[in-house]
Amino acid sequence: MTISNATFTKLEAIAGRDHCTCKKEDLACYGYDATARMHLPDAVVFPENARQISSILELANAEKFFVIPRGAGSGMTGGAVPVRGGVVLATSRMNNIISIDTDNLIADTQPGVITGHFHVAVEKMGLFYPPDPASSDFSTLGGNVAECAGGPRAVKYGVTRDYVLGLEAVLPTGEIIHTGVRTAKGVVGYDLTRLITGSEGTLAVISAMTLKLLPLPEAVGTMTASFDRMEDAADTVSEIIRQSMIPRNIEFMDNASIQCVETQLKIGLPVNAGALLIMAVDGSHSEVADGMEKLRTVCEKMRATEIRVAQSSQEAQNLWRARKAISPALFKYGPDKINEDIVVPRSKIPDMVRRIKALKDETGLTIVAFGHAGDGNIHFNIMLDRRNPEVLKLAEKTIETLFDYTLELGGTISGEHGVGITKMAFINREIGPVELLLMKKIKTVFDPNDILNPGKIFPV
Repeated sequence: MTISNATFTKLEAIAGRDHCTCKKEDLACYGYDATARMHLPDAVVFPENARQISSILELANAEKFFVIPRGAGSGMTGGAVPVRGGVVLATSRMNNIISIDTDNLIADTQPGVITGHFHVAVEKMGLFYPPDPASSDFSTLGGNVAECAGGPRAVKYGVTRDYVLGLEAVLPTGEIIHTGVRTAKGVVGYDLTRLITGSEGTLAVISAMTLKLLPLPEAVGTMTASFDRMEDAADTVSEIIRQSMIPRNIEFMDNASIQCVETQLKIGLPVNAGALLIMAVDGSHSEVADGMEKLRTVCEKMRATEIRVAQSSQEAQNLWRARKAISPALFKYGPDKINEDIVVPRSKIPDMVRRIKALKDETGLTIVAFGHAGDGNIHFNIMLDRRNPEVLKLAEKTIETLFDYTLELGGTISGEHGVGITKMAFINREIGPVELLLMKKIKTVFDPNDILNPGKIFPV
């Protein structure tokens, strides 16, 4: 799709000449996300409010061009990639925290606010916003809501959808709607807030959101446990949950991820360990002390070779910085990455870990596993050179095998990355034909002309 000069002039009239571009060098910056798959848009527009978004979408329906919402472009499945051209609608100008209500523990914010900046702002007021994706230093709240992002703290606190009370959103046909409530309870009508949350920018453009906050925990304790074998670490996670312990975080790293991060950060990670668990407990000082002691007891029982307790906030921050550095550091092992985020029931984590090890041995591929062990979310990465067709074919076959086994264990093929374009071919392995048809009908009701983020989620 190519928009005309006349259409571009109309976009400039809506958002302002300084907030629209069709320069090739600018288009290239908005033609890809973290998948590194490139499709150039025809133009990029930067609206500042819902009214401008509404006018853009009304124009798109009248002149039949596509609109692709975009936050920071940090998505892992191509959700913001303009696969059919059209206009990328970037929300970076809509980056204000509107209000933080300490009486009712809610905040109103625009979608372009950086998640990490929001964390800092609410914590200064003694409040806490738990969703903490690895990309929080640059991803946006709007993108997090569109993808229903998770993160390390999901094991105890849940994911983004658990904190979205209400939305202001613009429908693909241009109407501005308000969904949800500003109260702790509310069951009037269908839950449109949850429907739009996680819809990957295919049902509406989020222009503002009301988010639930919690009191900031009094204290946080962090520890690591090293293991000779990945299987022992996986069994430890299952044992922690079996004993009805719900830590703030339980993250795991295999040897390959430990080595590449330590090479980059040099913070003293145990490079000879087969696996590393990073765990945290929060609450009152006494609750943290008690929780840390219980974690230590379980890890010792499960054959941990070394247990370290972070002695300062800086030491704890370094551990979480290491965890968040894994994904970019993996390119030490190859120029390209296939990154999947499967989830299995927590009791099945040891089974999945054994299957991953077997796949690594069977294929000879460079496979790295890490992730949110506390909620069964495993990030399975294959590092390769896509220019080698034989290796690429083997990697794709391995992913199919992994997905099938994930579903066999009662899991899901995506815990927080969404479907986008990279998992479209597999969605019907998890979702039945009747359910898929119902979802497509919902899309048609919201977007009768299929102008909003087309070519995502559903295979053609």
